[in-house]
Amino acid sequence: MKKGCIALLVALVFVVGSFSTATAKFPTKPIKLIVYTKPGGAIDVFARKFTGIAAKYTDATFVVVNKSGAGGIVAIKHILSEKADGYNFAAVTRSNVGKIVSTGNEINVEDLDWMALMVSDPEAIITSRLLPVNTWEQIVADAKEKDGNQIWVGPAAGGNDHIMAMKTWNAAGIKAKWIPYASGGKAMAALLGGHGVVYVGNPQDVIGRPDLKVAVISSPERLGGDFADVPTFKEVGIEGLDNEILWRGFMAKKGMPEEAKAFYHDLFDKVNNDAEWQEYVQRGGAVPLFDKEEKFLATVKKDQEEFGAALKQIGAIK
Repeated sequence: MKKGCIALLVALVFVVGSFSTATAKFPTKPIKLIVYTKPGGAIDVFARKFTGIAAKYTDATFVVVNKSGAGGIVAIKHILSEKADGYNFAAVTRSNVGKIVSTGNEINVEDLDWMALMVSDPEAIITSRLLPVNTWEQIVADAKEKDGNQIWVGPAAGGNDHIMAMKTWNAAGIKAKWIPYASGGKAMAALLGGHGVVYVGNPQDVIGRPDLKVAVISSPERLGGDFADVPTFKEVGIEGLDNEILWRGFMAKKGMPEEAKAFYHDLFDKVNNDAEWQEYVQRGGAVPLFDKEEKFLATVKKDQEEFGAALKQIGAIK
């Protein structure tokens, strides 16, 4: 009798354990969110804001891990080295695509699952209020006077902002020099120190920096809020620069389980529609959205082509 009870108990434990395993839903352990910069950068703030708001909608634990280096290549290779189980994903920006192209496309973008494009941030021409040249008209006049010696600053040679600078010069019929810095913060410090005339970035870069101003914005129409007085390129007579953006989003290694993908789709959708998230994104002049895998990958491939053409133009690649 005793042996029979023990056998029955063992059988029940086995059945319950098997049932629990079979019905376990993603996630069952902490999720790592990889950030390609050091703590405090714009993409790091973006990632941590996401995890903070995500906590409203899931009990999942997110751990932000900073893996800086090579403009995001270190972080992307880390993602590719991990299992495609959904427990590692990364915050990415358009600049990462430029870095992939500049390294010879040794990383195949189709090996990655471009999970969600969540922020569309317009490119901006930023100047210092401390300098005599700080409006668009003054920038153009100064550039023509200096005949190619006007200095523009920003992060990285051949990056998103450098390409925006080149497009702007071409569209405006001016010439200038691009001086890259190790980070956007250092480039803005250089501008404030008078070591350049223009910084290329995004509207949010001037928030909390009263000595900086947005001289002109890449947008089909004027932004609201703190940027309501900033003219668009079309308003200052420049055509073809109405939709230049820096996007931000998330990606992972391709091949994650369907239950993990469903978890993320639901979470991205909820965060995108969250009032606090929308206020955070819009406060910096950006647009919150949720482009899923197919549309996001199409954007990435288009960006690859654009970066390739621009990098060939400056001689960074053949």
